[in-house]
Amino acid sequence: MNIRLLIYKALVSGIFALATIFADTSNNTASAARNVVASVTTALSSDEATMLTFMREEEKLARDIYIAMYQKWGAVTFSNISKSEQNHMDTLKKKLDKYQLPDPVQPALGVFTNADLQTKYDQLQVIGLQSLVDGLYVGATIEEVDMVDIQHAIDVTTHLDVVNSYQNLLEGSKNHLRAYVKALASQGVTYAPQFISLELYNAIIGL
Repeated sequence: MNIRLLIYKALVSGIFALATIFADTSNNTASAARNVVASVTTALSSDEATMLTFMREEEKLARDIYIAMYQKWGAVTFSNISKSEQNHMDTLKKKLDKYQLPDPVQPALGVFTNADLQTKYDQLQVIGLQSLVDGLYVGATIEEVDMVDIQHAIDVTTHLDVVNSYQNLLEGSKNHLRAYVKALASQGVTYAPQFISLELYNAIIGL
């Protein structure tokens, strides 16, 4: 047989063997990745599940309050932020679905599965409906509480996809707080933080 043909066959055989090895490695890696994803998807701890469920409904509280404030006072700040809160709710709903957790959110505005959130909503709505300034103050208060709760949720969560969602929500709450503080300033009111440190507040506002 021609020596060149022998060399060619050897090369082809070697390349095929390498391709087989890489294909097997790739298949094994893909299989391992699928196993990892499957284990992560089903491995939420009790604390993680509780916080994810709570945060989904707490975002609803913010959205529903802002809708009520917009209907009463017509300030565009409420309308804009209520739409953002809907996006936050949608983000958390995707996580509930991914981890096969029941959704606590009820369709009616101002109605909550969590009794504590129901009480908070009722109290905040009464305050916010007293005046535009009170409504804006309620908005800023909600965003502060949200930040505290989101940070707690981050602290008890080990799943990076959920942590990433919380971090996005946290940045959103910072933006919302800035908007409410600015709106209050336009009404001649200087807002002071109630639940976060003054140092963090100043960093968020840019002071």
